[in-house]
Amino acid sequence: MPKLQGFEFWSRTLRGARHVVAPMVDQSELAWRLLSRRHGAQLCYTPMLHAQVFVRDANYRKENLYCDVCPEDRPLIVQAAFLAQDYCDAIDLNLGCPQMIAKRGHYGAFLQEEWDLLQRMIQLAHEKLSVPVTCKIRVFPEIDKTVRYAQMLEKAGCQLLTVHGRTKEQKGPLSGAASWEHIKAVRKAVAIPVFANGNIRSLQDVERCIQDTGVQGVMSAEGNLHNPALFEGRSPAVWELAEEYLDIVRLHPCPLSCVRAHLFKLWHHTLQVHQQLRDELAKVKTLEGIAAVSHALKLRCQEDMSRQEEGVQPAGDLPFFHWICQPYVRPGPREGSKENCGGCSKRALEEEEGSTEGLSKNKQKKQLRNPHKTFDPSLKPKYAKCDQCGNPKGNRCVFNLCRGCCKKRAFKETADCPGHGLLFKTKLEKSLAWKGTQPGRQEPPQVGSGAPGAFSEVIGSALA
Repeated sequence: MPKLQGFEFWSRTLRGARHVVAPMVDQSELAWRLLSRRHGAQLCYTPMLHAQVFVRDANYRKENLYCDVCPEDRPLIVQAAFLAQDYCDAIDLNLGCPQMIAKRGHYGAFLQEEWDLLQRMIQLAHEKLSVPVTCKIRVFPEIDKTVRYAQMLEKAGCQLLTVHGRTKEQKGPLSGAASWEHIKAVRKAVAIPVFANGNIRSLQDVERCIQDTGVQGVMSAEGNLHNPALFEGRSPAVWELAEEYLDIVRLHPCPLSCVRAHLFKLWHHTLQVHQQLRDELAKVKTLEGIAAVSHALKLRCQEDMSRQEEGVQPAGDLPFFHWICQPYVRPGPREGSKENCGGCSKRALEEEEGSTEGLSKNKQKKQLRNPHKTFDPSLKPKYAKCDQCGNPKGNRCVFNLCRGCCKKRAFKETADCPGHGLLFKTKLEKSLAWKGTQPGRQEPPQVGSGAPGAFSEVIGSALA
């Protein structure tokens, strides 16, 4: 049968899905997908899979995709290709990951300037795979460039496009608000279905996004992690969904790290109140141990509920009390900057705290996360330098050198440096003393002669 394309693919294969759970590293595993589907999600993506490991490691494929035949877990989109096509409804090309691992691996949002390469990749996948190809992208600062980018992907063979309305620089404390204007422009410019991603914290946001942008569906990541019932329009008690998730994990096991991460998200606001249980959740080594901590948090919440006085409002800016599933608003560089873009927030911080000019990008990010901490390079502790190469010298080096330079000099001079643990002279003396007790053995070579023998053997082992 010819594979379906565009809107026919969305309406028939994906069943007109409007509520979508995003691909999330180690966070959209089978158990979580099943929980989300029970509470309104109509389409799910697997976690972002490492392509090289997926190809060479059969166990990795089994754990992440081949594990169970689960009719409930469809429709399903996978971020892999040929080896995954028989286990899903579409293959997604990840062009949205903004993390440094994607930059080092040459994938994700760091491919968005290489249009010729992307065009060849999508064309090849479209021709060779038995299921449709979709793409998830981030936007460029310019709307017109974003539109041309989306049209190029459509022309190459992409059958559905998810647009995250942030640039690749907008992440962490620089996230800011996603631009629905970019998404709206893309939706108008292409003839394939479009999903929107960004600024989704409630069902009301979903409906407003669809109305404002005209997209076919809305994808949620962090909103879903903090409230898997988001697409139902409900905000249940945290323990209700935590217990349901743990029950599913017992049927469909996954790494303990995934379970722990999910509970940290679900119980996020409660763990700010009962912080002693935060450490316990981080330390437990078994699924039952995690379940016990979750149960203890439930009891604490129920005690808090029983003591809650009528008419008292939730603490801080929370819409509900801490035991209710609710969105987590990622803090910006400064309070009140949630509606600013990353660049605006950064400029505001520079005006308030002083310019970050001259600092590396990592130092600037640290400055944004900790605005009251000083990252002035001139205030860094001073270290004594090696006399030869300028690297920090060993504090107890007898030659006032770094370890590398010290090793070369100690070898050349057959000397010891206790500060660096180099004992060339001591080992040579022991070797000579041992050879003196062995009858019939030749005299050891003189130091510096270059002849093979005990000295070269001892020095060689020391250098190794």
